[in-house]
Amino acid sequence: MSHHILKANCKTVHLGGFSNQLEPALIINSGDSVDVETYTGYYLYERSPEDFLTPEFLEICHNLPAERKVGPGPHLLTGPVYINDAQPGDVLEIILENIYPSLPMGFNSIRPGWGALPEEFTEPKLNFIPLNLEKKFAEFPPKSGIKIPLQPFFGILGVATENTQRSSIPPGSYGGNIDCRELQIGSRIFLPVFVPGGLFSIGDGHSAQGDGEINVTAIETSMNGTIKINLRRDLQINFPMAETATDIISFGFGKTLDSAFELALKQMISWLEKFVGLSREDAYILCSLAVNFHITQVVNNPQKGVHGILAKSIIDGVGSRRSLGSVGRNYN
Repeated sequence: MSHHILKANCKTVHLGGFSNQLEPALIINSGDSVDVETYTGYYLYERSPEDFLTPEFLEICHNLPAERKVGPGPHLLTGPVYINDAQPGDVLEIILENIYPSLPMGFNSIRPGWGALPEEFTEPKLNFIPLNLEKKFAEFPPKSGIKIPLQPFFGILGVATENTQRSSIPPGSYGGNIDCRELQIGSRIFLPVFVPGGLFSIGDGHSAQGDGEINVTAIETSMNGTIKINLRRDLQINFPMAETATDIISFGFGKTLDSAFELALKQMISWLEKFVGLSREDAYILCSLAVNFHITQVVNNPQKGVHGILAKSIIDGVGSRRSLGSVGRNYN
């Protein structure tokens, strides 16, 4: 197992989407860890305060090659990371060992035509929000005394698919722009592999976000972190799942919240069948009794997101089958 450092530069980031044609930014083996650097705000740098800018970020904004611009989304992603021996049908386990803002400034933006109330909030609005990194809060509105705790996470964790190009905006079976605030330090996400090497990318750092991300942005923040990537051939999933220290998380994405919820529910039922050994009917009942469903986001058109949360303590002791991270020890 090796440790790598992946800095963000014109050769290691890509803009706007995912592509299986991109040259990998890094090649690793299963079990390797990576210190990763990400930037955000590519399209806003000319309007950004000094605290939001670094020479390295400006170099990317000025000189990113055309071949690294692969989609219409606004997101600047670091990667892709190629995992040796990963093949379609495998699963990548991404362990989020550390996540922290790299700069004391983030932004929030209202974009016309986007958000939960696009017909009511029609004017663009850009707010840069200072971050108190020592005390771990942001104050908004300015001088209001309203202090928002910093709870940093990466909004985008995703892999390439058979599509040559794919926008970074909607999430899907490949992960991508999930925007789930539960995926903080210590959590892990499991992503199916669609192309050789997986081609995993990361970015869209958020220092704070409410469930729903209703005006289309959180506190968007350049974010650094440490991740560990394991190749999991003992798992058979075709849709993202996640795990925190206390919970199992299922995801659903759809054009409506109803369809997103239905898929998140079905994914949780499937997990309870496969890894806890319940019948489908009993799993359905348990979801009614013990699983909490949350709106993940409503703004990443055309896909809305819902996630289901099951406390691992509820199934603790059921054959030690409460952890996706250890499931291989129980189900090989």
